[in-house]
Amino acid sequence: MRRSLLSSLRAHLGRLVAACLAIVLGVGFGSLAMIVHSSASHGIDQTIGAQYKGVDAVVYPESASISPADIAAAHRLGQASSVITLTTAYMNVAFPDLVRPVGTEIDALYDTSVIAGPGTSSGRLPTATNEIALPARLAAKHKVRIGDQLRIDSYDGKSWTLRVVGLVDDTNSVGTASAVATAAAVKIFAPDAFIRGIGIAAKPGVTQLQLADAARGVVSDGLQVYTGKEFVQHEIEGYTHGIDVLGGVFGMFALIALFVACLVIGNTFTIVIAQRTREMALLRCVGASRRQVFTSVLAEAAVVGLAASAIGVVFGVALSALALTLSREFDWGIPPVPLHLDVASVFVPLLLGTVATLIAAVVPARRATKVAPLAALRPETAPAAASRAGVLRLLAGFLLLAGGGVLLVAGAAMHQVIIGAAGGAISFLGILAVGALLVPALIRLIGALPARSGGVPARIAVANAIRNPKRTAATTSALLIGVTLISLTCVGIASVQKTFDVSMNGQYPVDLVVTAYKEKMPATAEQQLRDIKGITQVVPVSSADVKAGGQDMTITGIDQDKAGSVIHNAALAGQLKQGTALVAYHTMEALKLTEGSQLTLVSGQHKLSLTVRMSVGHLDPITITSADLAKLAPNAATTGYWLAADPKADGPNVIDAVQQSIPTVKDLGVEGGLAERSTYTKIFDVLLIVGIGLLGVSVLIALVGVGNTLSLSVLERTRENALLRAMGLSRRQLRRMLAVESLLMALVAAGLGIVLGLVYGWTGTSALMGGQTVTGGVEYAVPGKLLIAIAAVATVAGLLASVLPARRAAKVAPAGALATE
Repeated sequence: MRRSLLSSLRAHLGRLVAACLAIVLGVGFGSLAMIVHSSASHGIDQTIGAQYKGVDAVVYPESASISPADIAAAHRLGQASSVITLTTAYMNVAFPDLVRPVGTEIDALYDTSVIAGPGTSSGRLPTATNEIALPARLAAKHKVRIGDQLRIDSYDGKSWTLRVVGLVDDTNSVGTASAVATAAAVKIFAPDAFIRGIGIAAKPGVTQLQLADAARGVVSDGLQVYTGKEFVQHEIEGYTHGIDVLGGVFGMFALIALFVACLVIGNTFTIVIAQRTREMALLRCVGASRRQVFTSVLAEAAVVGLAASAIGVVFGVALSALALTLSREFDWGIPPVPLHLDVASVFVPLLLGTVATLIAAVVPARRATKVAPLAALRPETAPAAASRAGVLRLLAGFLLLAGGGVLLVAGAAMHQVIIGAAGGAISFLGILAVGALLVPALIRLIGALPARSGGVPARIAVANAIRNPKRTAATTSALLIGVTLISLTCVGIASVQKTFDVSMNGQYPVDLVVTAYKEKMPATAEQQLRDIKGITQVVPVSSADVKAGGQDMTITGIDQDKAGSVIHNAALAGQLKQGTALVAYHTMEALKLTEGSQLTLVSGQHKLSLTVRMSVGHLDPITITSADLAKLAPNAATTGYWLAADPKADGPNVIDAVQQSIPTVKDLGVEGGLAERSTYTKIFDVLLIVGIGLLGVSVLIALVGVGNTLSLSVLERTRENALLRAMGLSRRQLRRMLAVESLLMALVAAGLGIVLGLVYGWTGTSALMGGQTVTGGVEYAVPGKLLIAIAAVATVAGLLASVLPARRAAKVAPAGALATE
């Protein structure tokens, strides 16, 4: 049997390439997911572990602040050999390339003889109170060099001038590193600086657990005490939570790819066995048992699976190395991550790929054992597959579909993602189970038009597509899975993004609010803001101090006609009109106002009564039209601007530019929701790219399956195609017939997949976002262009998958194919 196995592998190597490609892609992306996750986690483990080298216990302010008494108690511990205080001051630093100071963290230096501390890439650490060391990347960003003078300001208005004496080595820092100064300097800058922890090193012979227990007994309640290892793990979890989530997403896509690969592998081995009917019958004739035939097919699958999985792992390692190399070219706030291979990330994908191949080959192997020995002595006939699905399978499919639908609705109504995901999986299994009934019906419906107008090839194509429902459903299911998942991803992300946008419009109606405190805006301020790249609208606002309900208040006035261009909430902008005041909720509570009540504003000799409308989101306490403000304060000066930004602009860059604009204004306030909106927009864009890219792999695998199954169709209909040729069907018409058949299956997969993607995307959005927004509402989106593109790609791909089988069918000579009849 070993010789027979090797001969079979050599003889059918070309056919097995399709299965190998499916396995390589599935296993490769599985390896990529695990290796990138392992490398990132390992890199952060090493980085954070190095930062806290020598620390055996940490007192951490979990739910209470660390007091001087706690620090003194830690110093008195007999089990401690060294005690350090981790202190941070939050200061404003005036960099030479900026108009205004920016907030910067400054850590206090401590004794590093036992516990590791910051190091420098150049220069030295500060030793005097007028010295500072900056993180190397921050210094490079603002073009600061050793020896330069910097002014730092505290939040209570005090200033100091410091000399830069060194650059902190931040090449392996997780996130943005802090500047450092002496402990005495930090005490001067901020006497109440934040104490973020107490690090303790143990004396020889004292374990970390013993030290932590001792510290726990002397510090205040509410402070958490970790061992050194526990604290490092605590810090790692804070950084790697996103990595774990991303690893889970990658892993899910890898499993999807393997699942689709299983369908392709099963179809491939069905084709190979269909071609080898006479060969297996001859083996039975010369004494091979059913068990030997079954074992030989599984052995063949094992060899193919192991070899392709090994190639897939190598492919995954190469992709991982490339991805990690590219990550070093971008500033993502993480240290350089080296490639790290562990046993699990290499052998688990290898094992999964091999096992998946064996599982997929079981059904074809069982079919091989049913070949009767006498079949080798009969004229070769085209292998046929069963054409009707069993009643039990259909019944089970409808039950799964109904049960999954109920869970989907329940998950969306109860806002439970797990219930909704279970409902989606169960209902989709139901769709696959009833595919033998559903797919031919849809093909018959869609094929009605080409059957009428496409001539004989089109009519035969429609008939062939519905002749073997089980095989057609299997062909369509592979592509259906990919299209459904891509549609689901696109619809879900678009719906979540729309929900987020509507929620943001409610919380932050204006992108940016620029305000000058206790001074007037210069005449050129509006034009300076308009010149900033990414700013699309600038509307000036004025303010005045008035009395409202007996209290001193500041009101804001804006042009009624221009307000709608910067207020994203159309309903809110529509309420702003003469005679109306938009009043924030907390202001309404303070003044004991209700919706629709009258508010009287007094400014000197002027008095004005306005109807109250509650504003939503972060607006000023009282906003009125500029026309009404002119009645109260005719000389009200322009004190700020409301800005709208381009949704595609880089939010942080726009905010930085706005913060550094209008240099003549000393104290410029910049607020609004642009930073948060921009951050989440980038996340959505990345998710969409990653989702489409990885799910596209499953579609590629599915297309291999479509081509494979069409090849089986050609094989089963060899004589039929020859008879059609003998009756006058040209090679071109035969190719067109197979192209139409492939097109019909691709159209059904695309149409059904998009419909399912809409249903799953909408219900998933409701389960995920319902109850998370301010209003509790969910917005549903239909990304029309993306869905059309998905349908077009699936259709074109289906046509391309038919090229090779059609060419193979057209090369068969009619006389040769009919000779055995």
